[in-house]
Amino acid sequence: MSHPHANQVKAFLLELQDRICAGLEGADGGARFVADSWQRGDTGLGGGGISRVLSGGAVFEQAGVNFSHVTGPALPASATAHRPELAGRRFEAMGVSLVIHPENPYVPTSHANVRFFIAEKDGEAPVWWFGGGFDLTPYYGNVDDVVHWHTVARDLCAPFGEDSYPKYKKWCDEYFYLKHRDEARGVGGLFFDDLNQPDFATSFAFMQAVGNGFLDAYLPILARRKDTPWGERERQFQLYRRGRYVEFNLVWDRGTLFGLQTGGRTESILMSMPPLVRWEYGYQPEAGSAEAALYSDFLPVREWI
Repeated sequence: MSHPHANQVKAFLLELQDRICAGLEGADGGARFVADSWQRGDTGLGGGGISRVLSGGAVFEQAGVNFSHVTGPALPASATAHRPELAGRRFEAMGVSLVIHPENPYVPTSHANVRFFIAEKDGEAPVWWFGGGFDLTPYYGNVDDVVHWHTVARDLCAPFGEDSYPKYKKWCDEYFYLKHRDEARGVGGLFFDDLNQPDFATSFAFMQAVGNGFLDAYLPILARRKDTPWGERERQFQLYRRGRYVEFNLVWDRGTLFGLQTGGRTESILMSMPPLVRWEYGYQPEAGSAEAALYSDFLPVREWI
């Protein structure tokens, strides 16, 4: 694989970051993203990125949309333990990652990312793949919202084969799972990794479809729920459930681990954390409540469409 391909991916990712930020700013109606460009070079690693964060908006308590493009002469041993063919190869990793934490508890938190990785060694064919996806984490579930979310996911997968949506939905359900809680993080979506078949053009097209599909999936849900009245009870439950988000990202998320292992920028990696969160020992929702319905009706894995 030649570097012009990587440049094509980078150009798309930068445009995607711009477009998603513009869409979220329009939905918030006032607040703007603040851009923070950064470079790294003091660790033998190269590259950099643009972190964009919106805080204290009318709709979004905090939203972050990050672009990063990092390079290095070799991956750490911990990152090649399960991929020995990558040992000793120089690498590039680039992607856009976003996490949205709305203020209104009736608006779901959402996460998405699309990424590209390539490792090269003189005299050998490059090793490359795409990954990414998007998932939804409601605090107060609504069937119409979840059906819409999964319908967008299914439809964007359709041109890539009838097995694409079931495969990547299942992968998402399995990946965004808190094993120590025996509990899903949310209601799923799509997750894919190690995608390099049947060829570069098709794999890149699928990654683009996922990135382009995020706003189509999220903005209609946001529009329907952002003006729903809420009070202290809903706020406290939202903050409690945000704790699950923190637990997953720090204990199980491979992207967080990869970024920290490869000397990534900690401030950007941990941008995904909610600005406020709480834990409560032994919490149990009141039987028959809307809070209990999240556990009984939405978090158990099921087919939504």
